[in-house]
Amino acid sequence: MKKRLSMMLVFILFLNIFSFDFVKGEETNKDITLEIESPSAVLMEAKSGKVLYEKNMNEKRFPASTTKIMTLLLIYEAVEKGQISWDDKVVVSEHAASMGGSQVFLEPNEEQTVATMTKCIAVASANDASVAMAEHIAGSEEEFVKLMNEKAKELGMKDTHFVNASGLHDADHVTSAYDIALVSRALITKYPEIHKLTTIWQDHIIHKTRRGEEEFGLTNTNNLIKWYPGANGLKTGFTPESMYCLSGTAERDGLSLIAVVMGAKSKQARNSEVAKMLNYGFANFTIIKGQPAGTVVGTVEVAKGNPDTVEGVIKKEVQLLVNKKLANEKIEFKLELPESIQAPVTKGMKIGEIVYIFKGKEIARSDIVAATDVKKAGFKEMVNSLLKNWF
Repeated sequence: MKKRLSMMLVFILFLNIFSFDFVKGEETNKDITLEIESPSAVLMEAKSGKVLYEKNMNEKRFPASTTKIMTLLLIYEAVEKGQISWDDKVVVSEHAASMGGSQVFLEPNEEQTVATMTKCIAVASANDASVAMAEHIAGSEEEFVKLMNEKAKELGMKDTHFVNASGLHDADHVTSAYDIALVSRALITKYPEIHKLTTIWQDHIIHKTRRGEEEFGLTNTNNLIKWYPGANGLKTGFTPESMYCLSGTAERDGLSLIAVVMGAKSKQARNSEVAKMLNYGFANFTIIKGQPAGTVVGTVEVAKGNPDTVEGVIKKEVQLLVNKKLANEKIEFKLELPESIQAPVTKGMKIGEIVYIFKGKEIARSDIVAATDVKKAGFKEMVNSLLKNWF
């Protein structure tokens, strides 16, 4: 027991309300009864990416403007990387202005900031703004589409192939409900500030053209945010070929859900079916937090260290998906710490792990890290330590 796993402390945590019932991605709830008429649908928990319900979620379908979730993700990434800034001026090309469909009627050579263009995409589903931003980031829509498909591959979107940045119909422009959930999850978890835009109901922009300044009103295409408690996004879509699509996001008490429907027969149907899936998720699941980050969970000896021990603290709080059906179950967690480590030790260095266990199965891990620096002991300190141990 002098090596890894030599120090193993087992604790029992009693929950008064909920118990862990970890939902694996491949184990969707096939025994539940949800009357979803749309041909394809999925309900996903955002933090873990676990699928809670699905119907033909991998079926390839036309995404319409839910495509713009990927466009928005790439905009936020470009800002984060410093490639563009929110204050950049975007010049509208003839190509971007010609898009048609959902638009904010941008004119050739009109200038708007990246921030304004992004608001037009997120709120009003503007095709012209989407293409203008694609050109601003990548030089052309075609080059931007390459970035979209590369990002799709990176995210594991196996049933997706993008042809444009807006979602206007193309027979080769396809994705799936599950893939839309994946890109939605990437956007809202990495850039939660997107919700500041996707919860706007009405706003306006100022067109600055050769005719002068004109105010243009924006209305959110996702009216779920008006009436569904906790709704905070995300993106609608419609073409005659795709029918009505929606990636709806909502959060309550720390539980963040993504519900996607594709091919719904009407706006009312897509809204009610997304709401139905969200209701199911909030009624049956919640998030339980593990021990807080920074909690001291043990002490490890430091060979040839000054001092000769270091405290281990939890690096990151684990958030676990919980099923509400079970109650008063036991959750075990054990510490995996070595008996000793070698000096020097730097603060934040991983020295072990805390492992959460439910019904004999591991369900989550979090690193245990050194709480402080430990210098390598000098000759005098080492002699004193030897004498201390001897006597």
